[in-house]
Amino acid sequence: MKKAIIFDMDGLLIDSERVTFEEYCLKLKQLNYEFNEDIYRRCLGKNKTGIYQVLLDHFGDSFPIDSVWDDVHVSLDHRLQQEVPLKKGIIELLTFLKERGYKTIVATSSSRQRADMILKAANLHHYFDDTICGDEVTCGKPNPEIFLTACEKLGVDPCEALVLEDSEAGIMAAHAGNIDVICVPDMKYPEEEFVLKTTKVVDSLLDVIDHLK
Repeated sequence: MKKAIIFDMDGLLIDSERVTFEEYCLKLKQLNYEFNEDIYRRCLGKNKTGIYQVLLDHFGDSFPIDSVWDDVHVSLDHRLQQEVPLKKGIIELLTFLKERGYKTIVATSSSRQRADMILKAANLHHYFDDTICGDEVTCGKPNPEIFLTACEKLGVDPCEALVLEDSEAGIMAAHAGNIDVICVPDMKYPEEEFVLKTTKVVDSLLDVIDHLK
């Protein structure tokens, strides 16, 4: 019997991945770098350190990673403050969970400041019992620390929780923590080795309601 649902944020709660990709494309075009979805997909689900590594591995040590990161996220956060695009089915799922007494928490690789801003702008914060952010754990996904900490915050055992994720790194993190995980893919459908680590892969958050029923 599941008592708690753990939500990733970017690409799962909010439809931010496409917007983020567009901002990277704009910035790197200004700097005369080629950027595409393949490179971006390698960043999905990773924290800041992991994303830095992906970009430096691809573009080389001379790549102006700090300024690119800062400029992209200033532009991105400005867009998200104006309008936060929600993923299909999120309000229906959160309403369903609240009505049935599930504990809920957001576990995101984003910083506390960014997560609070987005959840408030999206008017989603009141649906959740708690949040845990990337700058509040030592190890990012695919390490299970953030999900295990989420369980501790909610006072449930990992076997009583269900993680909802869109990324392969998130799937690995949940699996490593022995927490069941449903994948709702965003820009990248998981490879077969990651699919095998999930309870199931579904088309939208509406399908999670059917699963819990």
